[in-house]
Amino acid sequence: MCARSLRRAVGLALALGPAALACSKTEAAPVEVSGPIPVTVDAKGFTPTSVSVKAGVPASLIFKRTSDATCAKQVVFPELQVTKDLPLNTAVAVDLPTDTARTLTFQCGMGMYKSSVVVR
Repeated sequence: MCARSLRRAVGLALALGPAALACSKTEAAPVEVSGPIPVTVDAKGFTPTSVSVKAGVPASLIFKRTSDATCAKQVVFPELQVTKDLPLNTAVAVDLPTDTARTLTFQCGMGMYKSSVVVR
């Protein structure tokens, strides 16, 4: 496991508890959750890096940037054509379309940090 993946896995474990993790060579498996999903934005990028939601069930991501030491001062959903600024220490909600099963990618404004939402 590379150092970046290990850091993300540890961050996810701290955020959601160790039982929520499944390791792979590249990323942790998506963690299935419902309701508003908190996403921390800091120098490591987005935590958790991948979540899974059920198709047809309303879901949203609540982004909170906790550090200025990051390029992730925006979140971009390319497939949805949605871009939102992430002011420091402010919750920013993005409602997710869950009508069809698919994977939605989200990233920082520069595309350096990438994460995903899997609609199942």
